[in-house]
Amino acid sequence: MASQSIEDTPAGKEEALLSPPVPPEKAPRLMSLDVLRGFDMFWIVGGKEVFSALVALLCLSGGVPDWLEYHLNHPAWTGFSAWDLIMPLFLFVSGASIPFALALKAGERRDYAAVYRRLIRRVVLLWIFGMIAQGNLLEMDPDRLRFFSNTLQAIAVGYAITVVAFIHTSLRWQVVLCAGLLATYWLLMMFVPVPGAGRWALEPDCNLALWLDDLILGRFRDGTTYAWILPGLGFGASVLLGSFAGRMLRAPWTPRRRVAALAVSGAACLFAGWLWGLHFPIIKHLWTSSMVLWAGGWSFLLLAFFYLVVDIADWKRWAYPFMVIGANAITAYMLVHIIDFEALLKNLAFLKGGSEGVLMIAAALAFLLLWLFLWFLYKRKIFLRV
Repeated sequence: MASQSIEDTPAGKEEALLSPPVPPEKAPRLMSLDVLRGFDMFWIVGGKEVFSALVALLCLSGGVPDWLEYHLNHPAWTGFSAWDLIMPLFLFVSGASIPFALALKAGERRDYAAVYRRLIRRVVLLWIFGMIAQGNLLEMDPDRLRFFSNTLQAIAVGYAITVVAFIHTSLRWQVVLCAGLLATYWLLMMFVPVPGAGRWALEPDCNLALWLDDLILGRFRDGTTYAWILPGLGFGASVLLGSFAGRMLRAPWTPRRRVAALAVSGAACLFAGWLWGLHFPIIKHLWTSSMVLWAGGWSFLLLAFFYLVVDIADWKRWAYPFMVIGANAITAYMLVHIIDFEALLKNLAFLKGGSEGVLMIAAALAFLLLWLFLWFLYKRKIFLRV
């Protein structure tokens, strides 16, 4: 005779009915995205200055190596340095958070009105913050106002495209959309003649994207060789790539399979970006399609590395400084664009001078001052987000 489990007996059934249901175990928070966001922001809010000053101090005799000098600055036009990755990675990480923020629980129905309210609010705030950071909005001078000139506004454009696609289309159509955005931009830039020039061009002072900015923005354009309106197609593709990475992290796979998926996607994007770049050059100023894929490839690989180290290997202590920055990334970004901490410290009497050691001290103190403020917010669980 088969044995009867205690749950099948009358007493067992009664006890099961009277006992409160055991809630499902909550999955641990994924930290790698927060750490990667903080790592990216670290370089924006003072890490580059500290690192550059340290390198200059250590290389006084032989000078900074040419290859390192290249990667600590933007190329003049074509090409791609490590410093060029900062902005695309910012867009990529913002996209990776979308599948987590908009995921539906079992049986839950999406409140489209609420999603659009939040989307509009976020886009408007990012746009205003961008105009404050680099558009001279606070100067209240119409002659110096720049309407579209900042990373936060690029994120706003890419975020809007990705969120609308995420809530209304399947993954397959989102991939098609991403490819379509990149292909459309390529066709426009490489095959449509620049009005007045009579030919297509990808030169710093002559290309379709800059012509369109001049036409639409007029005197409110930023006056640089960076284009913004037509590259919005690329901004959307960059954030979409990030959302694909976020889906991989949420997929019901083993951790190793997630790392493999991110790494393979990164390698594929790098190859595609390099190959496309032979015809449609990698130019960050224009956010070319080849640049989107090249930067996306490195972003996938960085996320795979951070996920492997932080969430799988559970090496978290080293990442705490980045967590503090990433928790209030927008706050950190706005502070360094409004307050020049390093210039403030350089003007202090005891830091005046021009030696590399003095510059390093000023850069380190400026970064530490900002980080301590962010740490104060972090410890009190004050997170300023849009």
